[in-house]
Amino acid sequence: MPALWIAHVTVTDEEAYKKYAAGATTAIAEHGGTFIARGGRFVQLEGKERPRNVVARFPDVETAEACYRSEAYQAALAFAKDASERELMIVETTE
Repeated sequence: MPALWIAHVTVTDEEAYKKYAAGATTAIAEHGGTFIARGGRFVQLEGKERPRNVVARFPDVETAEACYRSEAYQAALAFAKDASERELMIVETTE
């Protein structure tokens, strides 16, 4: 079943985060991921508000997790560590 990679992000260093985004985009595409939401309008109803929200669709949970653990994504993630506050989860869909 498909899976969604859902990230809620507050960027604290725009320049470093751009480097993360470039590398992450490549890693996600290499794992068959496609973006379905990337920073658009949102309405926060509960919990901590983060100004950037990203959703990517993957073929399945295993592929989404493999992307996260990949060398390419981890190299990109090094730029995000000190440039953002974030939560990231993988959710299996029913579609």
